Amino acid sequence: MWVLGLTGGIGSGKTAASDFFASKGITVVDADIVAREVVEPGQPAWQAIKDRFGDQALLADNSLNRAWLREKVFAEPEERKWLESQTHPRIRDNIIRQLQQATSAYAILVSPLLFESGQALLTQHTLLIDVAEDIQIARATSRDQNNADQIRRIIAAQMSRAERRSRADDIADNSLGLAELHQQLELLHSSYLLRAASQ
Repeated sequence: MWVLGLTGGIGSGKTAASDFFASKGITVVDADIVAREVVEPGQPAWQAIKDRFGDQALLADNSLNRAWLREKVFAEPEERKWLESQTHPRIRDNIIRQLQQATSAYAILVSPLLFESGQALLTQHTLLIDVAEDIQIARATSRDQNNADQIRRIIAAQMSRAERRSRADDIADNSLGLAELHQQLELLHSSYLLRAASQ
């Protein structure tokens, strides 16, 4: 299976891009969704987290108390390493399984941390959805009800825009809006169909 890795910073338009490809019948595997699935109640990673941290790591409905867990692992780097050892291999295995089950002409792995996480190694080609930082902040604050400082902190914690641009095979500019983004993606989709068919 020929796999495209799709990435971009917060508020860049990854979802708008992946929705476009999905509308063309392309299988989309979203790393963020897989990351949530592996810690659903009853899953092995969820059980390991419950065993290690006790009920304080859970909400009343038995789902993870993400706010508490985030605070805990950022305050204690050893706990973060342990948590990642429980979740990352399972996320990777699930992503691989879902990509292998894809029946479309090619498949897409959407991941905000495509390059940082090593998930780019699961792909043959990469596409960056790119916008300037001020646009990222404006879009992310209006969408997520987060304040601008919070968004700036998230951007600062992610790979720099310049490095992402230097690593990506293709770049789609999403600063002008959906119609222009879709025009670029239409051309890229045609090229990906050819690449997938010729491999």
